[in-house]
Amino acid sequence: MPLELQIIRASEFVRLNARERLDFEASKEALAVLARACLKRGLRSALLDLRALPIPAKPLFTPSELAALVDTFREAGFGRRHRLAVLHRGDPHGGARMFAFISRLKGWQVRAFDEFEEALLWLSEESIPQAASREGEIPISISQGQGQVKKLSVDLPARGTVRSVRRATPKQV
Repeated sequence: MPLELQIIRASEFVRLNARERLDFEASKEALAVLARACLKRGLRSALLDLRALPIPAKPLFTPSELAALVDTFREAGFGRRHRLAVLHRGDPHGGARMFAFISRLKGWQVRAFDEFEEALLWLSEESIPQAASREGEIPISISQGQGQVKKLSVDLPARGTVRSVRRATPKQV
């Protein structure tokens, strides 16, 4: 299956101020423009290539700034069906991995890579719905009852024995 993706290089969104320091707001806006362009083209995959960035002595982004960058992709329209690979040359401060972690906490498909080939392989995989991902398992939907509380009675087994759990009927409740 062919793979269409947008490669977003660091030089396309990292913005510096007059003192040659990172301008977070300008960088965030440039990244948002690039993310919207991906969606406008109908792409489901993007590769954020950070390999050209020099490895700084201290982290470029704070955890809250990384979370704001994650939200930039969400605000641009990236969702659960999209995949974003973050490619880095080295991640001594864990920024790329933290960005991916925060994204996954929000339910998105984001991973950090230090090898281009691994990133492409992951991006080219078909995303498998979570319910069908494990062969032989049957998804079970769980819904809230109409305010009805069910109690379970549990007989504690004696040491070394196993007993079954008995469900109380509505009349016993």
